[in-house]
Amino acid sequence: MNKKEFKKLIKNLPLTPNVMARDRFFNSAVLIPLIKIDKKYYLLFQKRAAHIRQGGDICFPGGRYEKKDKDFKETALRETEEELGIKSKNIKIIGQLDTYVAPIGALVEPFIGIIKKKTLKTMKIDKNEVEKTLLIPIEFFKKNPPTEYTLKYEVHPFSIDEEGKKEIHFPVEELNLPKMYHKPWGHKKHKVWVYEYKKDVIWGLTAVIVNDLLKKY
Repeated sequence: MNKKEFKKLIKNLPLTPNVMARDRFFNSAVLIPLIKIDKKYYLLFQKRAAHIRQGGDICFPGGRYEKKDKDFKETALRETEEELGIKSKNIKIIGQLDTYVAPIGALVEPFIGIIKKKTLKTMKIDKNEVEKTLLIPIEFFKKNPPTEYTLKYEVHPFSIDEEGKKEIHFPVEELNLPKMYHKPWGHKKHKVWVYEYKKDVIWGLTAVIVNDLLKKY
């Protein structure tokens, strides 16, 4: 490295560290809608339509970051309008939680937004994406801690298809990597929190976001 290259390195170092290799992840943003009703705050959730990816899951409005979005906040607002018909002018963003790096390879930027009670009457739910909405008092989550479960993740350098054929995903033997990588490795345990509200279950990413929100007050 010569002097010119060294100066270029210094110049290009980020002033505020971000997420390394962000472009390798599924980048997304969600809105955490807060609504005050009769002096109590509620969280607005939605249940995904059965026929789409992760159908039936309870989540917050949100989705993939697109190039036309100027930032992740705009992603959250755009997706909320597309899914629930709530326009950005009716949402007051009061802050943002930390970036969540999901084990499935997704980055999620959660924004907290205040929505007026009257907006509930003018919502236009996109039935192609959303089955229904749920209003759950924050008090419920405070009084009812989630049940904790554990999942285990493994890295598989190969897989066996339905016909019994071995498909190589990562040529560990050809690369002469240590024997420990010639079979599934990792075995990492991952905590999963589950809330049960009436007949609905809130878990996964959404439960992680709820838990982080509760820690803030």
